Amino acid sequence: MPEVPGNVVGGTAAPRRPVRRRYAAVPAVVVVLVLAAAPLFLAPFATTTLTRLLVFGLLAVSLDLLVGVTGLPSLGHAAYFGAGAYAAGWVSLHVTPAIPVPLLVGALVGGVAAAATGWVAVRSAGVFFLMLTLAIGEILAQVAQNWDSVTGGANGLAGIPAARLGGEPLLNAGFLYWYVLVVGLLLFAVVWVLARSPFGAALRGIRDNEPRMRAIGYPTTVYKYAAFVAAGTVAGAAGSLLAAQQRLVTPADLGFTTAALALLAVVIGGAGSLWGPVIGAALVVLVRDALGPSLAGHGELLLGVVFVLVVYLLPRGAAGLAGLRPFRRRNP
Repeated sequence: MPEVPGNVVGGTAAPRRPVRRRYAAVPAVVVVLVLAAAPLFLAPFATTTLTRLLVFGLLAVSLDLLVGVTGLPSLGHAAYFGAGAYAAGWVSLHVTPAIPVPLLVGALVGGVAAAATGWVAVRSAGVFFLMLTLAIGEILAQVAQNWDSVTGGANGLAGIPAARLGGEPLLNAGFLYWYVLVVGLLLFAVVWVLARSPFGAALRGIRDNEPRMRAIGYPTTVYKYAAFVAAGTVAGAAGSLLAAQQRLVTPADLGFTTAALALLAVVIGGAGSLWGPVIGAALVVLVRDALGPSLAGHGELLLGVVFVLVVYLLPRGAAGLAGLRPFRRRNP
């Protein structure tokens, strides 16, 4: 009688977890370890650039919750990013720069701003939603431009003190980088869990077929509004990290250019994957900040070429090239 394999019980093969799924977290762990060790081997300027990349990557992840998961492409998402940055900078200047006060205030203001404007925005769709969010972003940018007593006007909010942890200012580029990395990973995990939850599944259903979701009883407007506020809250937290890293906030940080670059990062990286927009953000920051000066100011032109190539050659963006897929329902 042949020997029964160890994974067979009563003649029936016991289900085994696929090897690919079992080791799916290994690349993520390796990336996190490399990022954590980066300041030990990089010069201060490179560490600062990497910090800026993490901040912009978190903004792109928050936007992907709207674009890739919910199907709401926004051109005004930087408004909540900038609102959080201004709030965190103002609190650091006039109240305290002690962690986590500016972070919490930035997230709160970003969420409140999204809540105040989102209820109108989510009642539209498609091009109308895109243009409405663009108008909201431009209105908030003009408010920042003209409210001199609070925002500093066109000169921006300057002189923001360094973030303090345990009473000590984070003046070292490496220490500030680790602070941004820890907060960024925590917020990324929050968005990841949200996207994988039943709430996230409902958002993807709305993205794929909103009339059907409405027909089976889902209050789609409420779901979209909740996603809008959640994305604005995470963007506001990312803005507080920008204020801590840059120690200067200007109207450009909540204007059209920043919003367009964030949307570009999502498209290049691959909407719906969450990891992909981080890759897209890295490409955008590196081209803009590292290659741009050496290209005689033509970094935006290079980004435009990359965008066209991605649209035509990589329909799922860099995430598709790396084998990262948008969230989908797993078979049991």
